[in-house]
Amino acid sequence: MPHVIFPGPEGRLEGRFSPGPRPRAPVAMILHPHSQGGGTMNDRIVQSLYKTFVNRGFATLRFNFRGVGRSQGSFDHGIGELSDAASALDWVQQIHPEAQVTWVAGVSFGALIGMQLLMRRPEIRGFISIAPPANMYDFSFLAPCPASGIFVQGTADTVVQPVAVQKLVEKLRTQKHITIHHDEIPRANHFFENEQEELMKSVDNYLDFRLDPSCPIT
Repeated sequence: MPHVIFPGPEGRLEGRFSPGPRPRAPVAMILHPHSQGGGTMNDRIVQSLYKTFVNRGFATLRFNFRGVGRSQGSFDHGIGELSDAASALDWVQQIHPEAQVTWVAGVSFGALIGMQLLMRRPEIRGFISIAPPANMYDFSFLAPCPASGIFVQGTADTVVQPVAVQKLVEKLRTQKHITIHHDEIPRANHFFENEQEELMKSVDNYLDFRLDPSCPIT
């Protein structure tokens, strides 16, 4: 799990990177929760997602957005953070230029940035959005959403109301050529404090489905 420093739009960005086991390994990038709420790349859900993709043979990066840890710059209300994510993906792709598949996973604010990145990078083929802040930000930019993925939400989340995520899922499900999965974790709050094991089971079940060669979703 090498510590890495790579160039971002506002100076250096700090991350942890696990290279792929082969040149054509798929790529995954994990995006952390809101930095103003204490979110960093060392968030425990971010670390679990990172390990999951590493164990599946992905070239995997998690990193600190600008102004977090050793990453330079300052919080930019999502605009600069999206640029950070694009630069981070560029950096991984320079190391793995033969990668044919890219995934993005984000937690809360990181899920918002991940979905915005999805709209700009056609090579992203799958996403995992955990507790996306659908009640705080306008997700109408997903028009159309270009890739299939999963939203995972806690039923006891008081920060992001489950009904807001349900409405987003229902809207996206009207679009053609993509398949949207939606799991609700009983009793889980916004941080999945006591239900992280159930959360990761949901993620792993979805990845088992999507990464199976016979999966109907391309």
